[in-house]
Amino acid sequence: MKKIVKKVIVYSLLVGCAQFGLNASVLEASPRCDDQEHYQRYQNHDNRDHWIQKEKARHEREMRRHKNESYRAWQDRQELEKQRHDNTINEIKAGLIGILIGSMID
Repeated sequence: MKKIVKKVIVYSLLVGCAQFGLNASVLEASPRCDDQEHYQRYQNHDNRDHWIQKEKARHEREMRRHKNESYRAWQDRQELEKQRHDNTINEIKAGLIGILIGSMID
């Protein structure tokens, strides 16, 4: 019984180290936030409504069916667009939360 517990502990530690190493390498490989537009997006939280309105207008345009587009292709594109829209809105909200938390720390 003690051998099994020891093996479980050792393997758990090895898995934890592997996950840490993988996450560190992924983090280093990810692009830095040097893009000026991305940086400016969250600089002023007063622009929140502007960014959300802009995203909603883009989303509406993309949800319309294009000329000569099959029904199946349109449905597939709509599904992908819904996911992209949700991710973008969540990114805007997360940025605003980060700004608010950062402003409270100062």
